[in-house]
Amino acid sequence: MTDIGDVVLVYMDNSPAFFARVEEISPDVKPQWFHVKMLVLQVPLLVVTWILREAYFNGTEFTMGGHPMRIEPVVAPVGEEYAGEAETEPPRKKPSKPASAKPKKEGKVVSIFDRRKKEQEPS
Repeated sequence: MTDIGDVVLVYMDNSPAFFARVEEISPDVKPQWFHVKMLVLQVPLLVVTWILREAYFNGTEFTMGGHPMRIEPVVAPVGEEYAGEAETEPPRKKPSKPASAKPKKEGKVVSIFDRRKKEQEPS
């Protein structure tokens, strides 16, 4: 079931057209219809609101302007390669400083305002 905040892939003419994030789902005045506001993830960003039945934003094919459309939720892939890398890779540690490292020299703070006063003083 598609919900607010989900990323979906919108198909047009049975081909992937764009990704979008569902921003808002609110009921329409007609029973069983909803306003589905989506942020289209492209450059530049675009916000669209479509009036759809619940089945339509949950994967059932519908037509828009005579073109077959379908909205499917995107599920992040978790393959064996990905899961295996996370388990076998040792945790990374921050490199430690050698004991013989010299302490850093403190810098001198120079006031820009004092410098301007000296430049403006008559000689």
